[in-house]
Amino acid sequence: MDIRDSILAALREAADPERGPQQQAYMKSAMPFLGVGVPQCRRIVRSVSGAQPLPDARAWEAAILDLRRRAAHREERYAAVELLLVRRYARWLEPARVPLVEELVVTGAWWDYVDAIAGRGMGAMLAAHPAPVKALLRGWAKDDNIWKRRTAILAQLRARRATDTALLADAIRPSIGSSEFFLRKGIGWALREYSKTDPGWVLEFVETHPGLSPLSRREALRHLERAGASAR
Repeated sequence: MDIRDSILAALREAADPERGPQQQAYMKSAMPFLGVGVPQCRRIVRSVSGAQPLPDARAWEAAILDLRRRAAHREERYAAVELLLVRRYARWLEPARVPLVEELVVTGAWWDYVDAIAGRGMGAMLAAHPAPVKALLRGWAKDDNIWKRRTAILAQLRARRATDTALLADAIRPSIGSSEFFLRKGIGWALREYSKTDPGWVLEFVETHPGLSPLSRREALRHLERAGASAR
């Protein structure tokens, strides 16, 4: 049994037929759900990966694409994303894998795929290979595809003090005037997360970019307003 078959067998064993339609309705998904939550998908992929380690980057990439392209249920696509993000394979998540990541982002085209890839996957690649990935993200920030833009905006969600603020600003600015909800929300989320590390920088950015949408501005300042309220 190959790794895809093992993952699918585990997903089907964990399936909850009553939960599946509820998940499908919530995600507005044309693809059905098995009724397995993302944390459980993650545990399944980690367990199978430990029991059936892949020999090299080529086999790893092939397994990810096999899961993604042949998926009959949305959790199989989640499993493809989780296999991309398995820690034991982190060394293979390098600039040579950009076409793989791009396919997952562009064909996923919804927040439940893209946000994990952005914050955990692209963020890890950025930390390990800063120069080429910064250049890539600056290009994606201006791309016609909104999900590549969102990936660029959210790539430093976990960076905290390692955040490159010039890159963060460059990722946000091209989308400030966009009417796309997922870009406006992503901008606010990225700024809100960084406000937990450097509130002054975020306040200045918000003040000097009056074109930010009300949604982006509200989300960006939410943590600071709560912190201010609790301090009073």
